[in-house]
Amino acid sequence: MRELLSFRLVKVAEAALPSEYGPFRIYGFEGLFAGRKEEAVALKLGDLTGAPPLVRVHSQCLTGDVFHSLRCDCRAQLDLALRTIAQEGRGLLIYENQEGRGIGLLNKLRAYELQDAGADTVEANELLGFEADLRSFELPAAILKYFGLTEIRLLSNNPDKVESVERAGVKVVERVPCIADLEALREGYLATKRDKMGHLFEGG
Repeated sequence: MRELLSFRLVKVAEAALPSEYGPFRIYGFEGLFAGRKEEAVALKLGDLTGAPPLVRVHSQCLTGDVFHSLRCDCRAQLDLALRTIAQEGRGLLIYENQEGRGIGLLNKLRAYELQDAGADTVEANELLGFEADLRSFELPAAILKYFGLTEIRLLSNNPDKVESVERAGVKVVERVPCIADLEALREGYLATKRDKMGHLFEGG
């Protein structure tokens, strides 16, 4: 993880976002680093003060979130997170612009080609010259601090995400599983997440 000393957070917009899940407010943020900029939005529901709220840090997935691809579980996890936050009546979803585990949209499509030829998701990224996961979590951590959150319950199956958030100074008091219904087309994808990336698909 990069040092946070070179990082600056700017809120650029805030508005009401009524949705089928509930009356969220949407916030737009820029994270300014030395020589580059990252963008993210946050969907906030209810009052975040008091007991640690539910939080989901979700990386953009155009093919899954928008086109409902069954190659991954991204759309199903996004829907599950929003429904779970709505059921609790409070919480925060941070939506990061880190397509394809940080390699970008077009490189993700190149990875799809390699997967069609037999590579798994980790192998495809590595064949393109990338690490299995290039994402960083300074921007979500800064957004959590913007909302005054020092302790959260994180909706995630990824232990690395928990560790990254905690390294940035926000305590994860509970990892809440975010396990979507299994589809036959993504069984291999989920197996790679479990076996090669250490994702957890059970409680705790």
